[in-house]
Amino acid sequence: MSRTICLALTGASGMPYGLRLLETLLAAGCKVQLLYSQAAQVVARQELDFELPSRPSDAKAALLARYPAIDPAQLAVFGREEWFAPVASGSNPPDAMVICPCSMGTLAAIAQGLADNLIERAADVVLKEGRKLVLVPRETPFSAIHLENMLRLSRAGAVILPPSPGFYHHPQSVQDIVDFVVARVLDQIAVPHTLMQRWGEAN
Repeated sequence: MSRTICLALTGASGMPYGLRLLETLLAAGCKVQLLYSQAAQVVARQELDFELPSRPSDAKAALLARYPAIDPAQLAVFGREEWFAPVASGSNPPDAMVICPCSMGTLAAIAQGLADNLIERAADVVLKEGRKLVLVPRETPFSAIHLENMLRLSRAGAVILPPSPGFYHHPQSVQDIVDFVVARVLDQIAVPHTLMQRWGEAN
């Protein structure tokens, strides 16, 4: 049975992580419920020259064009105010949710229990239903406010996974570095992958 993963893209730097995660989740046969903020559209354009349209149906079409090998039935894209989306209710939560990249504004809103848009509401649902919530905060340095919000979320059961790549696997490209971080996210939500050699495995 395929797992259902809610993936949210927000307005922090690090869109290559988010879209690579989307690609690998779909390749692994997961069903993905995709959410994205207005700021994420700006970041996608800036970092990847990728236009992420405001209308969910257009965004899905753009992503299917970018990843033509995926099954369209695996991907559902929802608007920021689409309150009838499955992720808005505890009666139909995803198996796990990842916010990648996660802005400090989004992280702060979730830490305070706000639910002013679908991303925040979905995260609130996942936490209250005891499902896995993984946040990939891309900011440096962290202020005391950032760290306090992360600690609050960690105590509530969220996983705080900053995109801090290791180098023991001798990365040869930026893609190798991106894959290291995405692999750590996939491990947290129990999605099998072969993105990189694990520590202690023979060459």
